[in-house]
Amino acid sequence: MAAPEPEPTRDLYALLHLSPDASDEDVRKAYRHWAQVYHPDKYLDQHMKDIATENFQRIRDAYEILSDEQKRQIYDLYGMEGLTSGLELGPKLSKPEEIKEELERLRRRREEEKFFSQSRPAGAVSASLSVPQFFDGGGIMRGMAMNSEVQMQLSKRNMASIGGNMAVTGRSGSGAATVVLHHQASSVASVEFMATAGLRSIIGVQATRHISRHSTATSGLSISLRDGSINLSNAWTRQLSEHAVGNIQLVLGGESGISVGWQRKDEKNSATGEIKFGTGFFGASAHYVRHFSPKSHGRIAGRVGSTALEFEVGGGRRISELSTVRMIYTIGIQGISWRFELHRAGQKLIVPVLLSADLDAWFAATTLLIPSSLYFLLKSYVLKPYYKRREKRKALEMVESQSAQVREAREAANRAQKLLEVVSNRKRQKQLDRDGLVITKALYGNKNLIKEGDQISEVSDDVTSQILDVTVPLNFLVTDSGQLKLHEGIKKSGIMGFCDPCPGEPKQLLIEYTYNRQNYKVLVDDYAELIIPQYAHSV
Repeated sequence: MAAPEPEPTRDLYALLHLSPDASDEDVRKAYRHWAQVYHPDKYLDQHMKDIATENFQRIRDAYEILSDEQKRQIYDLYGMEGLTSGLELGPKLSKPEEIKEELERLRRRREEEKFFSQSRPAGAVSASLSVPQFFDGGGIMRGMAMNSEVQMQLSKRNMASIGGNMAVTGRSGSGAATVVLHHQASSVASVEFMATAGLRSIIGVQATRHISRHSTATSGLSISLRDGSINLSNAWTRQLSEHAVGNIQLVLGGESGISVGWQRKDEKNSATGEIKFGTGFFGASAHYVRHFSPKSHGRIAGRVGSTALEFEVGGGRRISELSTVRMIYTIGIQGISWRFELHRAGQKLIVPVLLSADLDAWFAATTLLIPSSLYFLLKSYVLKPYYKRREKRKALEMVESQSAQVREAREAANRAQKLLEVVSNRKRQKQLDRDGLVITKALYGNKNLIKEGDQISEVSDDVTSQILDVTVPLNFLVTDSGQLKLHEGIKKSGIMGFCDPCPGEPKQLLIEYTYNRQNYKVLVDDYAELIIPQYAHSV
């Protein structure tokens, strides 16, 4: 089960300008410091009083959470979501270890409730077509097949799956229903009970155990209810390297045989190979997949044996977050065919199309080259421009949907800066008089634009600028001793007088400052620590 994120949002710490390790006394001092600036009673003008009331409420809310030990524990582990989602602690808990243990228990309970409430359906539908059969007047449909399975979590250790399959070819058909019960006996062992009803009614049991850190063994027993035949199976799987796995399987019974397999998978490539020998069959197969990009991949595969001799080549492309399409060309002893596939979540639609039952070299080359050429033409002149336009449109829609939120955040930051301005200017002048630390320019926003800070003479308040001038709040945060520290692990958009001017984009903070009449400049990432002045920043 996943552990909670170690770095939840730190906006409350940023708001009070505190380290996540700040003591209760530090929290109280920070609250008093900010209350002196933002308390509404300090202002006579109604507009300024309204601004002060808005920001003082934020400060007070942050103080109430960080000064309460239990609320702070929840916030540190789960952020504001934990405080607003019903995580309540018992009144008898006092030690931090007890509080953390109770939080973990509540989190696990919520995750289990969410996990158990979900079923995981999967299924496939295959519709086989035949062009030669169509031209012979027998209709284009060769047959259909479908299978479906639903997995359900019964308890923490038990899971059940119910599935079925059926196939129709010409005037004959077959079908079966299967029930599997999986029990996790321990962290290293599990057992499965299986029953199948249909033309081949079978019951069976299978046990799996991790025999070492890199090895797993599986033993199974199945009995046919039709003729009483028994099959025994043993399989061993070994992690050969970081990316490679090998396995051996031995089956004894009516279909005795042995198979040796190998799989390798990394970020860009995946490959598998298998060799099988049995009392009445032999065969070997291999396939290789290359991911050209996060959205597209190519595939080659081959099978040879007592009942198969074929080669296939094809590729696929992800067309949405959940959907992938594939086209595969196959040539073998059964003829030449195309196979079209649509995968969406756990569902598959597969359409094999037999083009010819005869192996003709010219026809084989034509059926391979024509669709490949059409695909590359469509990709270059239709699909790629379409997806670029769609992504650009989505980006514009996102900017438009966020523009109101960003505009409101910028206005709130400007209002907060307005109240800081008097004290900030006073501190700035005090540092000027003693040749101390003076922030001359501070810009916060889009990382790519911030790098061009020397070319930015004036920052616009328009939401499209993606940069915010934060000179005033940083001068306010300079201590009387002439230092400024921004804590590590705290997002800078949460600092009073800051905001997030470009949601979803990486951000940086650019600061130009003077100290002892020398000029300095520093560029710091959003979550990085900053301590100035430092002579390493000299220009």
